[in-house]
Amino acid sequence: MKKGLFVILAIAATVISVNAQNIIDAEDGHNPNDFYQQGLVVGKKAMPYPYLRESDVVWKTTIWRAIDMNETFNQYMYFPQDNERNTQGRINLVNLIVTTAANGDFDVYEDDDMKIPQEWDKARANLAGQQVIRVDTGEEDEDGNPIYVDSTAPGEPDFESFKKVMLKEYWYIDKQDTRQKVRIVGLCFIFDKMTYQAGTEVPLSGQKSFWVPMNEMNVRQVLVNANAYEASNDVAERSYDDIFIQRYFDSYITRESNVYNRSIDDYLTGEDAILRSQDIENKIFDIESDMWEY
Repeated sequence: MKKGLFVILAIAATVISVNAQNIIDAEDGHNPNDFYQQGLVVGKKAMPYPYLRESDVVWKTTIWRAIDMNETFNQYMYFPQDNERNTQGRINLVNLIVTTAANGDFDVYEDDDMKIPQEWDKARANLAGQQVIRVDTGEEDEDGNPIYVDSTAPGEPDFESFKKVMLKEYWYIDKQDTRQKVRIVGLCFIFDKMTYQAGTEVPLSGQKSFWVPMNEMNVRQVLVNANAYEASNDVAERSYDDIFIQRYFDSYITRESNVYNRSIDDYLTGEDAILRSQDIENKIFDIESDMWEY
């Protein structure tokens, strides 16, 4: 009896010791703000997409859509704006892409076909717009005051002006399992910036930044190692790669592949454009259901 009790007490002491050691190990981690070891995202590898044969694609269409950051549901991509003061290890989508692209982790492109690479210096200048700098000419006027001239120079990117994200995606039907699927292949930020023409400040809205090849593993690896905020549960945070694969965003279609190669807003405005966008969305989902006969 005493021997059995001794064994039970020894096991309990071992369990307590192990738990205490786990707590100590967690506290000795790199982030003292964590009370347990967190490693679900750090070191995670992006899972390659399944191989797809050309002969298995029996139908395909190209869709361009916009994710509006003014929509409450999408604002986890837009915030936090001030990453230097952030203590939760989060970064918004535009800061994540711009920072890693500047480090050379992946290439960016000028066009949505992603055939024309864009040098980062040119891409950054496009992001930043222009600012006016007063330059001392070294000369003086008749009163002895220095003469200045205004010159333009690249400004600093204003991440708060990024209000939309444009996606290019392929919807297709795989005959191997007779299912309709989607693959996001490109991402582009839509932003506002200032420029100067003939010495006058001119605001430019709805400008495209550069295209990011979302189908490349280098890009997906960046996305999979960064968490996006989940309002209902901090533990349930998804990586940005999960966000796009699971389509955890609210969006609307701006263009489909068509004979005129034009966007909806090229020929419709207001409510008519909204209705046309919804019609395209419904048509895509109807294609899969129309394949089946009951």
